[in-house]
Amino acid sequence: MEARELIKRPLITEKTTKLMEENKYCFLVDPRANKTQIKQAIEEIFNVKVKAVNTHNVLGKIKRMGRYAGRRPSWKRAIVTLESGSRIEFFEGV
Repeated sequence: MEARELIKRPLITEKTTKLMEENKYCFLVDPRANKTQIKQAIEEIFNVKVKAVNTHNVLGKIKRMGRYAGRRPSWKRAIVTLESGSRIEFFEGV
């Protein structure tokens, strides 16, 4: 897989905004991607040095519409910790 196919989009919430103060950034990634592939993709795309990658598989919630039950899609979150001195300019001003 190509680096831009692994990283789908950044996740910007209140929790992830607080994590940015600790030099941690969150991304929605391909569920098949492993930590090594995510690290290489972030380093290639943003030209930064990655210290650690933590991943979390989020199970989609069950939702009902009348008597029919469905499920939202499951997804994978990656929390990327950068080396001190590295920053991703894409997130600045968010």
